[in-house]
Amino acid sequence: MASYAERLTRFQNSLTDQADLVFFPIGTDLDYLTGLHRDIPNYGRNLHPGMWLEGAWIAPGKDPILTLPRMTVEFGLSERLDALDVRVLGDWDDPAQLVSGILDELGVGDGPRIAVSDDAEAETLIELQHLRPGVRFLSGTELLRPQRVIKDADEIEKLRRAGAITEAAFAATVKQMKIGMTELDVSSEIDHQMKAHGSLGPSFTTSMYNTGPNITLEFGNKLKSWPRKLEAPTSVLFDFGAVLDGMCYDFGRTACMGEPSAEQIKVHRLIMESQAAGIAALKAGAITCEEVDKAARDVLEDAGYGEAFRHRLGHGIGWDVHEPPFLTDGDKTLVEEGMIFTIEPSIFRDGDSSARVEDCVVARPDGGEALTRGFQELIVVA
Repeated sequence: MASYAERLTRFQNSLTDQADLVFFPIGTDLDYLTGLHRDIPNYGRNLHPGMWLEGAWIAPGKDPILTLPRMTVEFGLSERLDALDVRVLGDWDDPAQLVSGILDELGVGDGPRIAVSDDAEAETLIELQHLRPGVRFLSGTELLRPQRVIKDADEIEKLRRAGAITEAAFAATVKQMKIGMTELDVSSEIDHQMKAHGSLGPSFTTSMYNTGPNITLEFGNKLKSWPRKLEAPTSVLFDFGAVLDGMCYDFGRTACMGEPSAEQIKVHRLIMESQAAGIAALKAGAITCEEVDKAARDVLEDAGYGEAFRHRLGHGIGWDVHEPPFLTDGDKTLVEEGMIFTIEPSIFRDGDSSARVEDCVVARPDGGEALTRGFQELIVVA
């Protein structure tokens, strides 16, 4: 189990021949290295003076420096600040002057190689260009990726606990479900139950993909889909996940409103068989990502439902909901022990029965270890 300090030291040691400086804003990369957790984001942008310097400056062999606007310190972050060298920008201070002094302090000269997170603001890069003309930018996220892709025992346990919160929230929601509820009723209950069971919030926007004779698939048009009533015989497909200690879960199950038809039972059975094939194939050191995808996809192809499986089998997951590598055709990455993937086959059909399932699965030498195992049978809401 690696501590935050050990992760940071390992990353700094890897920088010597790659970058003179790394800037990670408050976000996933910095969370992974320091335990400085980001918050649930706002829909609209929320700006404090000097927001472009909010983050950590990391150089080989030097103590990292965390720069924060005063408003962030006063009303935002509170944990782990004592573990870092924090420099606070006053509301009327000059952010460029503060950062210029830090660049000098860290020995960053002319024409440096500065790596930034893939989530850094363009404003940060523009300001750094003014301070160090000739700067060469590269992806700090890609430099950190080799560390992040393999999860240690502590990360796996955190994600397992996030999965337990997710399943508990789902169990509580299922108990509340009744025929005639709206999609908004159900999705709101899930979000409430995740928070009630210990999640900071949803790891991504809680989604439902519902189909039936009187319900069409709606991807992304929530204001249209939320008011719809879930009447029999609707297939209700869930996609959501909890957040715990910086890590993200992703989970899916299928429910049937009313007594299921033979076709609803069949498509659910097929996606469970497809997922089981994908989990069994997830053998560390023995298979590529695209081969795992094929193992699960073949189950649906052979049953004549291949065209209804309209997306990749899964994705890496951990500190972000979607991380490389991906279980998809064309990704020839060798699966390694400690990688965690979602395995999420589905059958999506407009005007007919549909089904999906999703769990986070750890790659092991003998096949995948699912971190959630409940609700294996088709859920029936009477």
